Amino acid sequence: MTITYSNPGFSDDERRSHLYDGQVFLYPARPESRALIEFAQELIRKAFGALDPETAQHDLSVQKFAAILSELKPRFIHHPRAKELLQALLGSFGCDAEKTYFDVPRMRSSTSDNYLTSGIAYAFHPHRDTWYSAPLSQVNWWIPIFEVVPENVMTFHPRYWDSPVKNGSHRYDYYEWNRTSRFNAAQHIGKDTREQPRPEEPIELEPRVTLVPEPGGVMIFSGNQLHSSVPNTSGKTRFSIDFRTVHLDDVIARREAPNVDCACTGTTLRDFLRVSDLERMPEDVALAYEGGS
Repeated sequence: MTITYSNPGFSDDERRSHLYDGQVFLYPARPESRALIEFAQELIRKAFGALDPETAQHDLSVQKFAAILSELKPRFIHHPRAKELLQALLGSFGCDAEKTYFDVPRMRSSTSDNYLTSGIAYAFHPHRDTWYSAPLSQVNWWIPIFEVVPENVMTFHPRYWDSPVKNGSHRYDYYEWNRTSRFNAAQHIGKDTREQPRPEEPIELEPRVTLVPEPGGVMIFSGNQLHSSVPNTSGKTRFSIDFRTVHLDDVIARREAPNVDCACTGTTLRDFLRVSDLERMPEDVALAYEGGS
């Protein structure tokens, strides 16, 4: 069962313990998260020019919209300012800068009414991030850039926290994904043909837990939570930021969420950067995960 906390006073160690037990946290916007979304808003508005980015899908062809995203998203992901703002945000949450590692913050978009649901604007089916070679100690952070509503956010399926789902993770190797599929998302318009782990049995979508953070509000959850994109019927494109963290001590000690159904190979650990100095995860630590989940 998922229990949601709003603005709890837990330390980072306590928070991670609750996350590994299946709980979800929601925090109000704070100066550091506002700074991050304001930077993202600046890039988004520049990319869409005179158009309102939340409604631009009604004025542009799918191909033109996808072309804008294919330039906008990498610009945000790889911008040094995005990393700096993320480092400050994690510091405000009490994360140990010497032990906490993060992957680059990604800008996501969810268009309305099936306008664009593949490739650069992939609409995620129910999944766990751990199906994609993420460590079971991974913590996910999700922040809306503009206002969101229940019709365009993401949702959790808590009955599956400790119940297995038949899925395709046994066919997923992270290194093969990087070699063949990771960098061509913008080519998939209309239909996404990339092989990705997904449920291979019917999923009971109810009960579900759907949270609606304010712009700059921060939702934190385990990468092992089964979650999905709510089909966007809001009439507006949703823009959000997500990134992931791991704590070095947890990775080494295997202090983590339970593995109920992950069978992927490879590891994403080499993608993570230390908060203090952007050094990568030590190679010996990543090697210990080479066998997969």
